[in-house]
Amino acid sequence: MKNIVVIGAGKIGSTIARLLANSGDYQVTLADHSAEQLAQIEAHAAISTAQIDIADGEALVKLLSGKFAVLSAAPYHLTIAIAEAAAKACVHYLDLTEDVESTRRVKQIAETAQTTFIPQCGLAPGFISIVANDLASRFDTLDSVRMRVGALPQYPSNALNYNLTWSTDGVINEYIEPCEAIVEGQLIEVPALEEREEFSLDGVTYEAFNTSGGLGTLCETLKGKVRTLNYRTIRYPGHAAIMKALLNDLGLRHRREVLKDIFENSLPSTMQDVVIVFVTVSGRKDGRLVQETYANKVYSAVVAGRMMSAIQITTACSICAVLDMLAHGELPEKGFVRQEEISLDAFLKSRFGHYYEQRHYTEKAAS
Repeated sequence: MKNIVVIGAGKIGSTIARLLANSGDYQVTLADHSAEQLAQIEAHAAISTAQIDIADGEALVKLLSGKFAVLSAAPYHLTIAIAEAAAKACVHYLDLTEDVESTRRVKQIAETAQTTFIPQCGLAPGFISIVANDLASRFDTLDSVRMRVGALPQYPSNALNYNLTWSTDGVINEYIEPCEAIVEGQLIEVPALEEREEFSLDGVTYEAFNTSGGLGTLCETLKGKVRTLNYRTIRYPGHAAIMKALLNDLGLRHRREVLKDIFENSLPSTMQDVVIVFVTVSGRKDGRLVQETYANKVYSAVVAGRMMSAIQITTACSICAVLDMLAHGELPEKGFVRQEEISLDAFLKSRFGHYYEQRHYTEKAAS
């Protein structure tokens, strides 16, 4: 039995706590600043709660001391404070952040830490990098790696063709911040919401466009090895145009709290969602230019006795799978671990990672 702290008692954090508690191998302390949020957590013998202000560094270190690991499901702007506390308390650290600057700081903290730091353990960044690196490893030389991910309502019913499925702060951040990419072999930054494209999957048309953070550390890993590397978020057609009008024409990129308030009071959440993972890699094998693709759709389902949305399943199961691998000695016990260093086969065979293959539509390139 390992003692774990999960910070953030929202949809994802509470899902992580439930999955770990139900596994029988973890005792979980679920921490949040909101007493109201913690009061809504269903009682479980393996889950306790703690109200804490993340800004109180001493209290946070005290909470973490003696634990095996801390998993952050808190907003991205709290990432650094939690990582610093993890280093001081000498506990392993995992998070779900998509924020590029926060991850760079986590990497710096890991350089002198005595434990393991594994940021970006969610869907994208996270699982998408594991898939992309697995495909890329099958080539003698690489030409392009194109990563596409979307968490979408199955039944869109508004002009944005979108429902809130995860962190509002995270969505807004990835729509605004610069995006890393490799273009003609050079690592550069490209603007969010640009380079829109359309594609079809299972007879449904989607659009995809640049968003920040989805590549994780893959840019650094593949720099000098690939001509083109990019990440784009999948939405239904028309979404990008409306978002550009809101952010640019109405200036809401400079008033994030206003935009967040609009979203959370106008866009309903839904449990009827679908997560799409679509990765295409091209390069040379035995002197021939070939292409391989991983395509997968994950739907809402009953997990750990509860109906969970697709984004809850993919995000929570991903970080839980990585924690399991760390706990079982399959990952380094110290230092910074990139998502792409994790084996796809080992991930999918794990008790949490296998939920990514819950449905019939999974196509993986033959080895």
